[in-house]
Amino acid sequence: MTRTPRFTLSALTIAVALFSHAAFSQNDVPVDQQSLNEFEALTDAAGEPGTLPSLPGLFVRALEHDSDLSRQRFELEATREEIPMARSRLLPQVTATGGYLWQDSTNIQTVEEIDQFGNTQRPGEIDETYWQIQLQQPLFSLERWRSVDVAGAQVSAAELQLAVIEQELAMQVSEAYIKAYLAAQRSGLLEAQQESLDLQVRQASRAFDLGVGNRVDLLEAQSRYDQAVSDAVEAENELDNALSELERLTGVMPTFKSGSPGELSSVTLDDEIGEVEHWLARTGQSLSVLLATEQQKIAQADTGVRRAGYYPELNLNLSYSDRSSDDILRESEDYRAGVELSVPIYRGGYTNASVRQGEKRIEAGQATVDNERNLAMQEVRRRIRALNGGQRRLEALNQAIASGQLFLEAAERGEQLGLRDLVDVLDARASFYDQRIQYVDTVGNYALDMLALHSAVGSLASEDLDRIMALLASMSTSVQVAR
Repeated sequence: MTRTPRFTLSALTIAVALFSHAAFSQNDVPVDQQSLNEFEALTDAAGEPGTLPSLPGLFVRALEHDSDLSRQRFELEATREEIPMARSRLLPQVTATGGYLWQDSTNIQTVEEIDQFGNTQRPGEIDETYWQIQLQQPLFSLERWRSVDVAGAQVSAAELQLAVIEQELAMQVSEAYIKAYLAAQRSGLLEAQQESLDLQVRQASRAFDLGVGNRVDLLEAQSRYDQAVSDAVEAENELDNALSELERLTGVMPTFKSGSPGELSSVTLDDEIGEVEHWLARTGQSLSVLLATEQQKIAQADTGVRRAGYYPELNLNLSYSDRSSDDILRESEDYRAGVELSVPIYRGGYTNASVRQGEKRIEAGQATVDNERNLAMQEVRRRIRALNGGQRRLEALNQAIASGQLFLEAAERGEQLGLRDLVDVLDARASFYDQRIQYVDTVGNYALDMLALHSAVGSLASEDLDRIMALLASMSTSVQVAR
């Protein structure tokens, strides 16, 4: 039997394999040092408000905590038993039987045939015990041999299904992580905007009280401040929701520093993403495509089992039996050996229909493989477009932020000189903060698109999570990456 190699999530799953399979391993497994460091860093980072929690560490916790993943692990272990079950049908089958019989019989031998001493030839009432041991060894059974191939394909598919769920869990944790970080950064920006607007409101109020300002400027400043407070509340709710999602997935509540990002222009993206054709060529390694391919192999192996219904079966039968009875004529000790050939001749058309059904399932499996490959290719194209657009958008926002800073300074100077009013300053400040918030959101979307791209080609690894952490941390000089 040719077994399909076991597939893994990639370096990400390998790095946390101890936590993925600890519940089922009977032997000690050496722990990957990087996984231990990331796991310890998660706990250490929780108490340091200036440290970004470890994303790989959170994923390790999710592997332990997620109930759906635990269910799939048990399903995999249960599926693995299909192989010894199928193989057992090729091995000798030994059965032992035994019994006790009491019989009171009246017939010509027990009544009419009386010897010279007045006794009947055979007793009418007997006690009898017997036992038998029988061995059957299949000599040729194509159906049973091919059933082992079906079991092997089922195990490979179950292993891939586990890898798919692990990858989906990694994406869920990453998405919640990025949302939490971005919400914390937006909250910090909005708090800084509130402080600036609060100062503006107090200045407008004082100018109005002194008679050198007008009520319209005061109301405009107050309105902008109230809007900033409302936006900050919404950002806090988004942060709480993201943290709640992380707690559901991992069982822990990480801490994200809520502060204004540092120099946003310091964010550096990866080098050239590469040609679309290069990524499309790798879609064959997508876990969804591999899973669909393995499921088609199950259908092919199952159809092979169905076709084996046309072939005969040959079995070797060996047995030994011993019967002890009050009737000496019933006592026996038998040794038997025989070869049995069973040839299927006609089953009402069942075998033909079964084979046709299996062939149609093979065609359905191929259609599923093609569909999954098309979906993976579409996902690759969409993510690459998003990444290229994100790069151009970040470059434009960099220039817009620089221009916005200059415009805000000019508007404030113009207000001091009486060339502009307070509304112009408020508009410039609102635009400046909106551009920074857009920049933060764009970086977050870029990070998600990058992870989704690697996921679409089955290459999501712990190094990708590390790069995402470094990218997010580069937005704020006050945040460090947990190591």
